[in-house]
Amino acid sequence: MKHPALTRAVARIEAATPAHRDRAIDGLRALALLAVPTGHWLLGGFTRDAQGSLHNASPLSAFGALAPASWILQMLGIFFLVGGYASVLSFRRRKGSTGSWLRGRVARLGRPVLGVTAVWAAMIPVLYALGVPHDTLRTGSTLVIQPLWFVGVYVAVTALTPYCVRAARALGGWAAAPLLAVVALVDFLRYGPLADAMPSWLSLVNILPGWLFAYQLGVCWGEKRIGRRGARLLLGGGALLFAVLLVVFHYPASMVGVPGAARTNSHPPSLLVLALASAQSGAAILLRERIAGWLRRPALWAPVVVVNLSAMTILCWHQTALLAAAVPASFAGRVPGLTTAPDSWAWIGERLAWMPVFAVLLVLIARYARGFEAPWTKATKARRAAAGLLAAGFAVFALGLA
Repeated sequence: MKHPALTRAVARIEAATPAHRDRAIDGLRALALLAVPTGHWLLGGFTRDAQGSLHNASPLSAFGALAPASWILQMLGIFFLVGGYASVLSFRRRKGSTGSWLRGRVARLGRPVLGVTAVWAAMIPVLYALGVPHDTLRTGSTLVIQPLWFVGVYVAVTALTPYCVRAARALGGWAAAPLLAVVALVDFLRYGPLADAMPSWLSLVNILPGWLFAYQLGVCWGEKRIGRRGARLLLGGGALLFAVLLVVFHYPASMVGVPGAARTNSHPPSLLVLALASAQSGAAILLRERIAGWLRRPALWAPVVVVNLSAMTILCWHQTALLAAAVPASFAGRVPGLTTAPDSWAWIGERLAWMPVFAVLLVLIARYARGFEAPWTKATKARRAAAGLLAAGFAVFALGLA
């Protein structure tokens, strides 16, 4: 039976959607966004020590067979692809200078980050006074700040949009090839025969070109310099490179970090991440019209709109939703799927059963947290300064600098 209020909400969203809206792009962004909490909730567990403190753990440490799940859940390539595409359209529509356009986009990204970190900074002493152990607070703070690295990288690649546009117009889809080459060279140096002679910081070189790769592809797509032929090349070439890196060069199978592993693909991105992003980007471009067709159905389109309107809230607060369940559970002792070690197949089923609870908690938190995404028109300079100081203090605590 259809709920009347829900039916009316769906109808309002459909009526408010402009005819020229690119539903496929919004659908891809929503898919990539939802993969972030799904991956963190499913692949991130805890252990509880004798003092009742929570510590991070991952089922991937015990079950390497779960690694292919990370190939599906790692959709940052899609997110950067869509980000590059959307930035081109926004950049064309700008009415002011490039600097004012960039400041506006940075502000949209920065407000929710400042909000979540300031709130957590204020919560930590309260939670400690209520008996939450210091180690649990440190674990929680690490989880909250961990996804926020993405915002800094996204700001950096967004700032390069004018240069990406020039490269796309000059080279077409091949503008992303030099970025792939840089990451390949760095990987060869840090994993090849000269690895022992390489400095430890060398891997950091991959951060910007590694994530700019998919963004540049999105810019090329927005500039209409990648068509179906190019998309097929991205899909086939990316899939082939992915397979070769796994089978021949023995890259780690997991696309996310595994505690205790000597190598990781994600921080910073390895060549395997770019191979996956290439394949995902090719598939996304090829499926664009089909996705747009699916999303012409109001019942499918409405949730996509809701997710897109809450994009930064989902990114910033989904770990808080997980902790809102796990921290109280830690006082109860062993709670299956929450405070028990993720080292059995039973845990996988238990964690899946908790996923709807995390989702409900995120929806409840988002009702209040979404306010951080809107312009802070009523915030005085003193309040902005206080929020900045709280956010900085939280970062210091979460990063273990104090």
